[in-house]
Amino acid sequence: MSRLVTDALTSGVTACWRLGWQPADLVRHAVRTHGRRAGRMMTDAIAAAMRAYPAATVDDRWCGQLAALGAEVWWARDEAYLTAWADRHGTDEATATRCALQLITLLRGLPRLESLVPPPGEARRSTGGDQAGYRATGQAGDQTGDQAAGRAGDRVAGRADRRALDRIRALLAKAESTEFPDEAEALTARAQQLMARYRIDQALLAARSGEVRTGGQAAGPVGRRLPIDAPYESPKAALLGTVAEANRCRAVWTRALGFSTVLGFPADLDAVELLFTSLLVQADSALAHEGRSGGRSRTRAFRRSFLASYAARIGERLAEAADAAERRAAAEMPGTDLLPVLATRDQAVDEAMHAMFPQLTGRRITPGIDREGWLSGQAAADRADLGARRPIH
Repeated sequence: MSRLVTDALTSGVTACWRLGWQPADLVRHAVRTHGRRAGRMMTDAIAAAMRAYPAATVDDRWCGQLAALGAEVWWARDEAYLTAWADRHGTDEATATRCALQLITLLRGLPRLESLVPPPGEARRSTGGDQAGYRATGQAGDQTGDQAAGRAGDRVAGRADRRALDRIRALLAKAESTEFPDEAEALTARAQQLMARYRIDQALLAARSGEVRTGGQAAGPVGRRLPIDAPYESPKAALLGTVAEANRCRAVWTRALGFSTVLGFPADLDAVELLFTSLLVQADSALAHEGRSGGRSRTRAFRRSFLASYAARIGERLAEAADAAERRAAAEMPGTDLLPVLATRDQAVDEAMHAMFPQLTGRRITPGIDREGWLSGQAAADRADLGARRPIH
């Protein structure tokens, strides 16, 4: 029985990869539909399916999701998987079997998604000096000095990218946790400055080299799915849309599946994800403050209107801040043609969006409005730290 269940889960997962689903998508959907136990079993099914693929044929982004999920084959034999899973999670084999059957049914009914990352078996990794990757692309033993230097440069650039993003994440984490508004403002301002410089440096590097390559990813705009969780999904999706627009990306909300697909260049997507996550934390803190100051946040209408207003006002502030930062960078780096470069990237993102979502029709998100909630959300957005108030020297 266990072997049949494991085989069914593995084949179901593999079939969904051909439909555009990624590891993180499958686990999130399992949790949304059947709870955390189902998410853990889906992670196991993904780990089991990955045994069939050489590392050289798995995209770096795919590997990153597997690492984040902790997907690994921890059980000794597939024939004893259900018993081992039940023991591991403190339940019985009947519950494990029921969970597996739920997941098998779920996998068989999933719709096709837009393909954002090559599935295992179709990717060609060429970073980090992986000789298996070179053999897979027919390049082993035939690398010129320029190619070797280019790969070395890619590795150095990748380490620099990680260091920059780690510094930004650390600053935003401190800004979200501090109880002192002035400290939060200074930390977020510094993070925003580093974020803007990171994005601009990546754009100029791509323009000089004629391509965009981050961690072995293909040139051009790429997509990333970000979760839009309950409650108040509409204003959260609107907030992500405004953050994406300000960072030269585009966001498309798939309401039924609980995520938005953000399209853009890799560095811009990093900025969107980091800033969106931080602003959600700030919005939640502002709502909690409203509750402490008079209990006004107790109604759903107030909270929904608060978040919708927050998103609208944040969009205005982000657009102003992004424009000022880019013009300042262009003035500091004469002769780089920064603004034309950014305009060219905008066009590439728009073309990628229309190619991926040819039937897309825009619709404004219009939740019911509670006037007090709207005004409170607007005020909170004006107080949010975007790093545009004063430069950090």
